[in-house]
Amino acid sequence: MPRRVHAGAGRPPPEGDAAPPGLHPKPPVPSPDLPRARAHRRPLVIWAALLAPVAVAVAQPGPALHPATALQPPPGGSDVRGQAPVYLRADRLSGQLQATVAAQGKVELRHAGIVIRADELRYDLAEDLAVAEGRVRISFGGSVVQAPQVQLKVQRTEGFALQPEYQIALTGAGGTAERIDFLGSGQARVTRADYTACTREGGQQPDWLIRAETLHLDQEAGVGTADDAELLFFGWPVLVLPSLSFPLNDQRKSGWLAPTLDLSTGSGLEFAVPYYWDIAPNRDATLTPAISTRRGFAIAGEFRYLEPAFAGQAMLDLLPYDRVAERTRWWTTWAHEGRLQADTLYSLNLERVSDDDWWNDFPRRHLALTPRLLPLTAQIVHDLRRGDDALEIYARTQRWQLLQSPNIMDAPFDRSLQLGVRSLGDLPAGLQYAVEAEANRFELPSNPGYLAPQTPPGDGSRLHVQGWLSRPWREPGWWIAPSALFNAAAYYTDEPMAGGGTRASRVIPTASVGAGAEFERSAEFFGRALRQTLEPRLLYVYTPHVAQAGLPNFDSAIKDFSFATIYSENAFSGIDRVSDSNALTAGISTRLLDAASGEELLQLGIVQRYLFDDQLITDNGVPEQRGYSDVLLRGATRVLQPLNVEAYLRWSPNSNEFERAILGLQYAPGPFRTLNLTYRYAREVTSQYELSWQWPIYEPDGQRPPPNANASCRSAWYTVGRLNYNNRDSRLTDSVVGVEYDAGCWIARLALSRWSTGVSEANTQVVFQLELVGLSRVGSNALAVLRDNIPGYRLLREGRSATPASAFYD
Repeated sequence: MPRRVHAGAGRPPPEGDAAPPGLHPKPPVPSPDLPRARAHRRPLVIWAALLAPVAVAVAQPGPALHPATALQPPPGGSDVRGQAPVYLRADRLSGQLQATVAAQGKVELRHAGIVIRADELRYDLAEDLAVAEGRVRISFGGSVVQAPQVQLKVQRTEGFALQPEYQIALTGAGGTAERIDFLGSGQARVTRADYTACTREGGQQPDWLIRAETLHLDQEAGVGTADDAELLFFGWPVLVLPSLSFPLNDQRKSGWLAPTLDLSTGSGLEFAVPYYWDIAPNRDATLTPAISTRRGFAIAGEFRYLEPAFAGQAMLDLLPYDRVAERTRWWTTWAHEGRLQADTLYSLNLERVSDDDWWNDFPRRHLALTPRLLPLTAQIVHDLRRGDDALEIYARTQRWQLLQSPNIMDAPFDRSLQLGVRSLGDLPAGLQYAVEAEANRFELPSNPGYLAPQTPPGDGSRLHVQGWLSRPWREPGWWIAPSALFNAAAYYTDEPMAGGGTRASRVIPTASVGAGAEFERSAEFFGRALRQTLEPRLLYVYTPHVAQAGLPNFDSAIKDFSFATIYSENAFSGIDRVSDSNALTAGISTRLLDAASGEELLQLGIVQRYLFDDQLITDNGVPEQRGYSDVLLRGATRVLQPLNVEAYLRWSPNSNEFERAILGLQYAPGPFRTLNLTYRYAREVTSQYELSWQWPIYEPDGQRPPPNANASCRSAWYTVGRLNYNNRDSRLTDSVVGVEYDAGCWIARLALSRWSTGVSEANTQVVFQLELVGLSRVGSNALAVLRDNIPGYRLLREGRSATPASAFYD
């Protein structure tokens, strides 16, 4: 199946490059919540900088002939730069004021940010012709052009440079040419040119090189065109095109992008060539035809738009005929958000596939967090805020596609209609409130292929109201917040409930009191000034028991028992289940902070819930009679830098065993050196070890090669990977192992990726990418695979250029 590719002419890869321009709205979208268009990296700018120095390289002389003088050009220049003075310095100046000025010896001409140095320079005022000879060097904006001879008609910016060499600050790359002809109006023609980021020092042949018979450059249009272009790698042509166009500035440009090549057990060898269409500054599209040795022809499309009142992104992958499945297959997604007026927002989020086996055959082609449960959600929200109090009304619909392969799963209810109003704010006497009222219609998916057997009552409607009232007191060092809550719901079902009726209702009140304190003291550890905190916290909750077993459960589920949920009044999410409670949650934590910077160096915490009555409303229907919950412990420290340690433990006093554990270590002593080890344990469920890393295999003298170096014995090797081992099944599950070779002016990445799609099924992919620094990346999307799998992974070359522009400034 074609994967999203971003490399080459108009849309190079978003992974790992400096933040590029992306789509630009007209004007900006008013809502900060609208999705940001994924950023575009600028395509290669090879020749753009050549035009600037020519346009203003030499100005007309004035009346003075002092060895260091300012010359004022006569009126009639074509632009403001043409009217600017020229500062000229040389060992000797001679000539006539209104005829010809000659400069010899260490000539330096400065004009509007342009610096020209030469052995000799002559300017004929009558012909408007400047001639610089003998080691001519022009610098502008950090870029440099050197040539033995330059001739230029200053006002019309017409002329030529012979045998030029150039260096582009933006990319850190450059090249040579036989001749550059400046055609005026920001246009130029370059004859027999080449371009590379690799060094030529000592007569070295660059590892990679672009050659073109002719380059046509149009700075005003921002477009360059190369005729008879070829890309050479170690002298071998790897890409030959009769014509190749590219942008000369930050603007995106339509055109074919760099091809991609993938190899996987699911699709075989797959070759794709994307085409990028720059429709408008705020709209673009990418069309990617692909061919797979196993599955046949496929095509993928993406359309993005960013308008003043709405924005979105739509994608489609289509296999007209999958030779493996012997049918048409597709995947589509559409995310859209907008504003109808100043206080009305709407959104749509859709993801759908053609069949239940899609997630298994293309396990990395989905956006949903759960690849087998795909959403369709549409909503509209109207903000009625008045003053500081929030008030909004909303309507929503939500439907699911459940992929029932290889096993059958219970389907969640569709929310065919949801209407609601919610408000929160402040009341007199320091009171705070929140209230929500909703009407919902729930339906099971109509396609029986999506469903597991369901218990009555099936489809139904629900009206509910939730309310919260609190009066908090907060002072430096302590706080207390008593609260009162209620959850009221009425049900109307299409089929009889457990009690035989189709209507039922209940009201469940809750009272709670939360309190906490923060104590601080100064401390010292190995001579380092620290500040230690001690933070106890309590939460008492009382909720009377209200029978709910005979009522529908449309959207409730037990919350995961963790530090994030233990300080909450209800053990269930959703509306339909409310846990009875007469319990006190008590916890304490301590932190060590650097006294100067405030950086947290150590955190420890422990918390437990104590039940004064049995809890009757539970997820499995069995009352909780222990009188206490499991104990939660957590800790994290950065005291032993560069070693970071994190731990989360859940201990059961009943069994005297750990129910859950997550232990993590990260060792990161420097750039491109990170080692992560994680252990995850859930009793009778899973036991997993995960090891991930980025580490040098060979780095001469601990140094990476210069960014313009060719491949040599000074090149660096790095290993990258992630291994996930399931201890219960005694097997490797998801894993990635690879190497990176950094020659300097190019980088190669090779990785083997394997991910499980079942207990005995797995998909394997070979990933190879060649990055030509300052140009583009060719091959698979290796950077996305590495960054998604290795915490702390860093690009070997950040941004478009590894060479700072300041290195070329005069």
